[in-house]
Amino acid sequence: MGAHVTHEIAAGFDADGFAVVDRLVSDEVVVALHDRFERLFRGEFETGVAPDEVNWQEGTGDPALTRQLCNAWRADRLVASVVLSPALGESLARLAGWPGARIIQDNVLWKPPGARSVGFHRDNAYLDWYRPREMATCWIALDPTSSSSGPVAFARGSHRWSTGADPAMDFHGPDDHRAAMDDAAAVEGVVPDVVPVEVPAGGGSFHHGWTWHGSDVNRSDVQRRALVVHCASSDARFHRPGFAEGNGPVYSRYARPDDDVMDEAHFPVLWTADGHRTPGLPEPPA
Repeated sequence: MGAHVTHEIAAGFDADGFAVVDRLVSDEVVVALHDRFERLFRGEFETGVAPDEVNWQEGTGDPALTRQLCNAWRADRLVASVVLSPALGESLARLAGWPGARIIQDNVLWKPPGARSVGFHRDNAYLDWYRPREMATCWIALDPTSSSSGPVAFARGSHRWSTGADPAMDFHGPDDHRAAMDDAAAVEGVVPDVVPVEVPAGGGSFHHGWTWHGSDVNRSDVQRRALVVHCASSDARFHRPGFAEGNGPVYSRYARPDDDVMDEAHFPVLWTADGHRTPGLPEPPA
């Protein structure tokens, strides 16, 4: 089933739209990533290449918001070795039913005590810029999480709700972080069962691209750091009519003018069932 995927995890993913995993990275990697997070949010990019999206930096970022970088794998070799792991790629591909997996985006997230919520949303809603319009995600906790620390939380079974037009989704620090999800649940005629991911540092979760998820305010006195890996099928290709939607304006910069291929230099293939992996990717940390 893949290095991190048991039959039980796969069954939970299919039924609930998410599955919780107690161990994804080692304690040693967790400690090393804490140091890298400090550097990245100070603007220290090991490779000399900035992440694709820099939403928070020390000295200028709003301390009330969750800190975020996107595609820090370009900027830091340790982050790259974790998020480009063939084991994570295989796990996500098998859960999603794909022939393989390529990375679309990583997220470096840091929610200090008191930091505001992240609004409930569905990842696939942002993805009109490639086809198939599908994503599967691995969320890795770098601190022990509890319901009070504002970890990611999932609406159980919401990947099976209508995938029509979504209500407006307010991502960074909304007043009511559940509003869009609650509206969608009302349309479905269901009372949402919202499940926070409570795991030790190094644990985490996998979730479906149509699963509603978000996170509450960090009401604890501990940091809440996480590293997130978003993958698409290895067969994914650009969809030009959707470039103006979601993250299209950011990631369409990597499109070629004459075809719809997603270049592996920018969207590396982590694993395929037939043995392909983009050459030159780092080995995962021990």
